[in-house]
Amino acid sequence: MRSILMAGAAGALLALTGCGPGTPGGTANPATTAGTLMQAPPLRVASLNRDDLAAQLGATSDGQQLLAMAGAPACGVDFHYFQYRTTGGAAEPTSASGALMLPTGGAGCSGPRPVLLYTHGTAVTRGYNIAAINDPSNEGWAESAIMAAFFAAHGYIVVASNYAGYDSSPLPYHPYTNAEQQSHEMVDALAAARAALAAGLPAGVSDNGQLFITGYSEGGHVAMATHRAMEAAGMHVTAAAPMSGPYAMLAFGDAVFAHGDVGFGGSIYYPLVINSYQHAYGNLYATPADVYDATYANGIAALLPGQYSASTLFSTGKLPMLAIFDSATPRTGDAALDAALAAPDATLNPIAALGFGQPALFRNSFRTAYARDALATPDGALQPGGDLMPPSAEPASPMRRALKKNDLRGWQPRAPQMLCGGMNDPDVNYPVNTLTMQGLWAPQVASGQVRVVDVDPTSHGERASAGQVASVVGGIVAQVVMAAPEASSAQQSAAVRTAVASYFSATPAGSAQGAMALGLASVAAQAVDYFRAQGVTRADELATHVGEAIMANYHYPLVQTACEVAAQAYFAGFVKEAKQ
Repeated sequence: MRSILMAGAAGALLALTGCGPGTPGGTANPATTAGTLMQAPPLRVASLNRDDLAAQLGATSDGQQLLAMAGAPACGVDFHYFQYRTTGGAAEPTSASGALMLPTGGAGCSGPRPVLLYTHGTAVTRGYNIAAINDPSNEGWAESAIMAAFFAAHGYIVVASNYAGYDSSPLPYHPYTNAEQQSHEMVDALAAARAALAAGLPAGVSDNGQLFITGYSEGGHVAMATHRAMEAAGMHVTAAAPMSGPYAMLAFGDAVFAHGDVGFGGSIYYPLVINSYQHAYGNLYATPADVYDATYANGIAALLPGQYSASTLFSTGKLPMLAIFDSATPRTGDAALDAALAAPDATLNPIAALGFGQPALFRNSFRTAYARDALATPDGALQPGGDLMPPSAEPASPMRRALKKNDLRGWQPRAPQMLCGGMNDPDVNYPVNTLTMQGLWAPQVASGQVRVVDVDPTSHGERASAGQVASVVGGIVAQVVMAAPEASSAQQSAAVRTAVASYFSATPAGSAQGAMALGLASVAAQAVDYFRAQGVTRADELATHVGEAIMANYHYPLVQTACEVAAQAYFAGFVKEAKQ
């Protein structure tokens, strides 16, 4: 999901555009085998030298903040657009595309270099293209720039797929969180990228044999599934860093559908999941009206990914922004089931409570059947002291069976792995996903083979508990505004930035938590400017709006940029060791 208010780190990328000469693509390859590079050499769409990249980013204050996070570019970057053969969620032949980002320059930027396979987050528009560095209007552009700044500009060969169902792919749907399809597709993308490198490209770099895997949100699930699949196939993985992904898919689904723990972005994520599994398995419903309210059922299967942005989907009423479930609690006569279906107490779980309203996205009958099955075969990860693995019994609900099939519990990584996320994440439940994997891999965590990073910053030396970051920042805003109610918008914005940064000053500079603190201060300051311009001046109202802006920007871009800081530092240790 892409928020309306952008954190400083992502906002900085507004200055980054490709320049320099492109090169035409080469000869088309008619082979249809999965993993085939369809055009060799692939088209070079842009080239930025190190100085141009640094100058563009350093031209704004937000860009300077990004440089402080990613570090000054050590290399220039060539951007190539490549296409490859793969298969869809039902094993049907198809193709997909992506970006190949190559470092250019002197020492540390040429010759044999490590490969970083990147798997991107949820995208709404079918035209998503992570190679579109010259087009800031493309949904894939921001992630392209982030990968260039954090990794390609520091000597990594970045391979980033758009996924089947996006850009030039003819597949009419996207196999969202389909672990088998997406992991196999990443193997195909990597094979095609390696074929492009072997064919010779202007940057003159080559694969040094090290492979790093990382991805965010949906891409966190894809990255972990890819790590698992590669090790199962005997492929070498140097290290991996899945970030803020839905790994425990069945537990995550149960938390939402059986317990009402609705997150932000649910009206985008949940239909993508259902559409994907319907195409793969064909048994989630007979018609969309079996699942969705009549308000939304017609045409919903073709909406995501599609031609509309998230804001257009919401503003035109094609999807609800927040109302996932009906606020009128169903009465089934089963006390336990009725309690599970009830809307959560807004004072205890304000984010989830926002997901209940009318007209709701899902039909009560669909949710009731799901919840009934979840109560019959519960997932122990949702029970205090319960078994962290999915239930051994096969669920009766087709959707729960599909979620269990794509759940990533039940394997152990051999290569080192870092899990990164944020405890306060309102989109992807951190305790259900990241902490569940941490518990399952407790021996690997104890030995240091698996590292777990929570990017939420400390507050005066103490970790903020789940759900508190937004209220903490909102409280700071209220104090600042009450202290100087007649100050201008610019003065209040600057004071809020300083106050938030000061509050989190115990967080080490240069760390992932430090990056998160910078992002929180930036979003809070931008939100004060924005809402003051809308005529909001009262301290309590500004505090509420700023807290909402923090939650809207938390999963992306705040946590992502902070986790990129963690991943960059984590991978750098392995690259250094390989050179010794």
